[in-house]
Amino acid sequence: MYILALERDFVAQHYLIGGDWGEENRLHSHHYSVEIQLEGSDLTQHGYLVDLVEVDRILNDQVRRYKDKTLNDLPEFKGLNPSIECFARIICNVLMGKLTYPNVIAIRIKIWENDLSWASYRHVRSEERCV
Repeated sequence: MYILALERDFVAQHYLIGGDWGEENRLHSHHYSVEIQLEGSDLTQHGYLVDLVEVDRILNDQVRRYKDKTLNDLPEFKGLNPSIECFARIICNVLMGKLTYPNVIAIRIKIWENDLSWASYRHVRSEERCV
């Protein structure tokens, strides 16, 4: 199985809702790091899993969407606690809709909110293409 990964860093803000998490309930910033991992068993005729330039562009677009923003204010987080788990799922779903490679069988988004804490969301394609 081949795995290709790209990583980007950005700063965004959020505050947690729905429980008493002390300081996390107040608006604060995180230096996020987001990693996309694409998995597949077959390479293209050129020896690549995917077009890295295209994946880079799409990932950069997502980073620009969230950079220097308050996650709670964005429509995709409406009614959600902006945890890194939800954040990973949201980015994964967006990227699944923008990448079209039949040889990719899974996509994973991993997001760190600091040097010690991360969450990931992985989607494995079933009968239809995942990415």
